[in-house]
Amino acid sequence: MQITASAISLNVDDVTASATFIKQHFGFHEEMSADGFVSLSRPDAGFNLIFLQTGLASFKPIQMRGHRADGLLIILVVDDIDREYMRIQTEGVPITTAIETEPWGERFFQVTDPNGVVIQLVQWVTENTGELR
Repeated sequence: MQITASAISLNVDDVTASATFIKQHFGFHEEMSADGFVSLSRPDAGFNLIFLQTGLASFKPIQMRGHRADGLLIILVVDDIDREYMRIQTEGVPITTAIETEPWGERFFQVTDPNGVVIQLVQWVTENTGELR
């Protein structure tokens, strides 16, 4: 098998609100859209982020049609977490989880889009020195 592309698809109540948030604050660009659907990307992300209107008649599997994006995180690894934290605060985005560093070396913070989708920015700290990498 050769994978030629990857995407994550999330059901949300307001496709436009989620798309606008990810474009405005995280630099994604719209690749295509239709009624109740938008596909966004950025060259360095490695995946497309798709927002679908909750309840779309064409959604499969049918039993999940009414489900909303819940209980998952969109994680973006960045090269300067402290700069991104300051940028996001300057842009007025409410912080869901303030910046912190886990014992295993994950330095992160979280924000939440208008539909409740949690976006986590991460930078890894080296084990021996505690320095960011």
